[in-house]
Amino acid sequence: MKYYELTCIAYLKKDINFKNSFETINKYISYSMAQSSNLKDLHNKNKFKHYTFDIFYPTEKSQIYHKNHTYNFNIRSIDENFINTISTTLRENINNPNIQILQTNKRIIKQQFITELYTATPTIISIDNGLYWTAEKDGDILKLQKQLHDNLEKKYQDFFEEPIQSQQNFIQLLEIKNKYPQSIYTTKKIKDKIIDIRLFGNKFRIVPNEDEVSQKLAFIALACGLGEKNSYGGGFCLGRGIR
Repeated sequence: MKYYELTCIAYLKKDINFKNSFETINKYISYSMAQSSNLKDLHNKNKFKHYTFDIFYPTEKSQIYHKNHTYNFNIRSIDENFINTISTTLRENINNPNIQILQTNKRIIKQQFITELYTATPTIISIDNGLYWTAEKDGDILKLQKQLHDNLEKKYQDFFEEPIQSQQNFIQLLEIKNKYPQSIYTTKKIKDKIIDIRLFGNKFRIVPNEDEVSQKLAFIALACGLGEKNSYGGGFCLGRGIR
């Protein structure tokens, strides 16, 4: 397996608060997808998108990304066609009022052994009654691990169109790194009104099991994101001990 990563250099046309950074990037990517017939179809379907992104870096202590400065962010996908197409349409999206992508650099990452995963952005898992998993609201770690595992299995099977047979959960060890739930803020238009939405998640350190299937699922987490709402910036992972 391989995944593909675009490092995007973004010029900011106005100050952007950290709170609004996820939505700013999400909307920029969504609009850019709509400029391609293939990606527009993907964007409009209620299915796995198989991409994820992180937020602007370097970070700012003031929590404000500054106008007329450039910052980087990354987009990852297991779908090379998606990455090749979005690389072009991102740079053609010149009328966005917030940012302009000046340059994209593509990398190809082959599957290697993964000893640890760290989530750089909040990992979101939905539970009953429209809530999201937090230690305070639920606290069932086994349920959390099962949902994380099942979600990765579904992503793998959806993309490769083949079953994957796991004998155990891909997670050997899970550590919650945040004391309080982390948030991704976005908005949604409902009946001509713009509604603020807050997605609650957590940041994890995960040690995956060493068997072949567990390693494949850990790699899918790197490629497509861990948990849900990856196209909103949720569950962007970093790998450690890859050799």
